Amino acid sequence: MKPLKLVGGYGSPYSRKMRAVLRFRRIPFTWILRGSKEDVGIPVVPVALIPVLVFPGEDSKPDEAMIDSTFEIKRLERMFAERSTVPRDPALAFLQELLEDYGDEWLTKPMFHYRWNYAADIRKASHVLPLDRDYNLPPDTLAKASKFIAERQISRLGVVGSNEVTKPVIEDSYRRLLKLVDDHLAAGNRFLMGARPGVGDFGLFGQLTQLVHFDPTPAAIAAAETPRVVSWVSHLEDLSSIEVDDAAWIERGAIGHTLRAFFVEMGRVYAPFLIANARALKAKADKVECEIDGRPWVQRPFPYQGKCLGWLCESYAALSHSDRRFVDSILAGTGAEQIFSTPI
Repeated sequence: MKPLKLVGGYGSPYSRKMRAVLRFRRIPFTWILRGSKEDVGIPVVPVALIPVLVFPGEDSKPDEAMIDSTFEIKRLERMFAERSTVPRDPALAFLQELLEDYGDEWLTKPMFHYRWNYAADIRKASHVLPLDRDYNLPPDTLAKASKFIAERQISRLGVVGSNEVTKPVIEDSYRRLLKLVDDHLAAGNRFLMGARPGVGDFGLFGQLTQLVHFDPTPAAIAAAETPRVVSWVSHLEDLSSIEVDDAAWIERGAIGHTLRAFFVEMGRVYAPFLIANARALKAKADKVECEIDGRPWVQRPFPYQGKCLGWLCESYAALSHSDRRFVDSILAGTGAEQIFSTPI
């Protein structure tokens, strides 16, 4: 099989997530920067988002491209058996799915918030990210691109829910997440669910590549408070060298308090948002208004995250009775269980 193509950018959490997945799985691929001179002949995708994963056409068929890292990973799981990022145990696989969704859909809020709220972060992102395409850009072209990117991204802060009302909720949740990862690693865990990484690890990793390695304000927090997490993110960048087998996944009975704490955090911030967002979408409201972590939350409804709730509920419903009972026992009392028990 010809190598796949991954079209993305260094400043894109989801691009970095997919590149790390492909590296860990040892799936041959070519990394292409979106907008670079190598970005040619890529099939058109429905929405102009990155990363784009291109599957080479076989038997004279055209190449096929898709977007959305979650579904790109699912397709890779169907195509390649070796070095899977999903446990064979359906209950553990579901918990991994929950963790990935939290990373993808909640942790993106602090990532976007820090990058486009603080002057030092805005300046760095707006001046560095345009150079992904071509680091030989003339100064005047770079200045125009920087202005355009900053204005466009700052205008989108409301989409992810970053505003003066939500700022303390977002920033406190980031610091708690750093502490959760740090505590889990300090307890001797290499990854979230054992000695091999899963989709949950890569979901966190994508956003953390930006938060702890690129953007000045959150990176300074991580370096000062949880340097272990900074190092962990560096390791996840390329795990092609590690050897894994099925025994490397955690056993059900070995799920300890440091892993369960992630679901407590989900119940604290992400679950109430998902439910309020779904209700706002159902009511065709123009605002999501709820309480998160004892403080007010307000933002525009986010249709994609309404779909995320639906997909999570579908996966939960697909579990066998015994697997669902185990999942319920892990989520009980965390607050995350309300995702599956609260009527919309």
